[in-house]
Amino acid sequence: MPRKSLNEQLLFERKERFSGYRYCPLCSRELREESIDHRPRLRCLNEECDFIYYHNPTPAAGALVIQEGKILLVKRAAPPRVGWWCLPAGFMEWAEHPSQTAVREIAEETGLKVRLESLFEVYSGEDDPRTNAVLILYLASVDGGELAAADDAQEVQFFDFDRLPETIAFKSHRQALADYRRRFLNKA
Repeated sequence: MPRKSLNEQLLFERKERFSGYRYCPLCSRELREESIDHRPRLRCLNEECDFIYYHNPTPAAGALVIQEGKILLVKRAAPPRVGWWCLPAGFMEWAEHPSQTAVREIAEETGLKVRLESLFEVYSGEDDPRTNAVLILYLASVDGGELAAADDAQEVQFFDFDRLPETIAFKSHRQALADYRRRFLNKA
């Protein structure tokens, strides 16, 4: 079944308004915006509850999978930015270590089993209309499986760093690709 497209502008607006939170998840009373710790936060109006909503980013993980000097990219099949390319990555599940997330997401999206070599970098992603993310990326190599688009990928492909697609979905992914080029390929 095709997924509905997302109105990115509406999602960005919702995200900036505390992701749509209006009521306390503990007592169901209305939340009010206040300055707490010098930041805008939502506080429950029920003095007995006094819940505070901290609008924190969502952790995500993935990897730069390198094979024969080429980088693995995934063409998105799910919003946002359907048809754009990105690194294989995704949001962490409850009680999952970032390294487990990276391995799981790569297997789900590409059919490949990977071996994580090392932590590459951590990025802050603010251009996803669904949420802000903390993206933890590893360096990885292929350790089995068969390359095939699956889950929320239309297509998967290894690209030469000099022939990357123009439509890379997220700024943090573009930055990671540039960082890899600079650190390992000595290219600006």
